[in-house]
Amino acid sequence: MDLHVHSTASDGSLPPDGVVARARGAGLAAIALTDHDTVAGVPAAVAAGESLGLRVVGGCEFSCAAPWGEMHVLGYLLPTHSAELEGFLEGRRADRVRRGREMVTRLQNLGVALDFDDVLRQSRGGAVGRPHVARAIVRQGGAIDISDAFDRYIGRGRPAFVEKILPTFREVAEVVHGVGGMVSVAHLKERATRSFLERLKREGLDAVEIRHPSHDGDLRARLTGIALGLGLLRTGGSDWHGDPEPGETHGALGSQDVPLEWLERLEEMRAGPAAPAVP
Repeated sequence: MDLHVHSTASDGSLPPDGVVARARGAGLAAIALTDHDTVAGVPAAVAAGESLGLRVVGGCEFSCAAPWGEMHVLGYLLPTHSAELEGFLEGRRADRVRRGREMVTRLQNLGVALDFDDVLRQSRGGAVGRPHVARAIVRQGGAIDISDAFDRYIGRGRPAFVEKILPTFREVAEVVHGVGGMVSVAHLKERATRSFLERLKREGLDAVEIRHPSHDGDLRARLTGIALGLGLLRTGGSDWHGDPEPGETHGALGSQDVPLEWLERLEEMRAGPAAPAVP
């Protein structure tokens, strides 16, 4: 099972049905499609999953404010036809467009021959993100590869970087819970301290992403101890975006060995009071 997967609905390289086909070929029993600030790809992924015998969970990866700038939050078990959720996500996608336009303007001032339409061609109708800007820069000859584009221009602290206007974690949690979903904080790495996770739990956190390509064995063990001690559930996934382009690094689909039990516990907690966590 893999509970952190992206498609062309945001910055992945395969369409939702292609993601499902790849997951089925990898022998997975279930995936969560967690595109950035959109659930637009979920219906097609669910339909493909039903055809191929693979369960697809409706999900979304949200960005929210953090003490260090930005952190990512995974919403699970989300509906695909919710006016409340879609209204919130429309605002987030609009800010992505605003940010992308500002980055293009800064790049033009730096001498990079780029138009925002070049970025839109890379996003192919999906939620606009920095990977689309990076791909457009590379295509226009402004960088060697994706990594070079981030390092030279659009990584944090670089000359064309633009901040997002971010909601708080509490705002994201309230929206997700309001539509019947569950909330897991994604790939926190060394920032996942007990005190920080305690604060997030008070603001609505349900689970912690334990297994992620950026988490080594020692960090996974520490996160597991904190999560279980706080009564938080566990999630995990590859953060797969497709076969990596030059300069990109992502985990292989299904690489994180996520137990089906973790999804079942999320469903149980959503349905009612959660049973005591067990190692």
